[in-house]
Amino acid sequence: MEISTIHSIWTLLLFISFAGVVWWAYGKNRKARFDEDANLIFADEQKKESNDHGVTK
Repeated sequence: MEISTIHSIWTLLLFISFAGVVWWAYGKNRKARFDEDANLIFADEQKKESNDHGVTK
């Protein structure tokens, strides 16, 4: 087996893996979870605001 054949097979495997990850990430079943996870950074701010009760320091 020549090195160019090995490189071609390796490139094909990497492309298939990449396509699989893209398919998984953009699947309809995961959209709700990813939307929820994207808003996690704001959850702490909302909790802080509700605990402050308008008290200024």
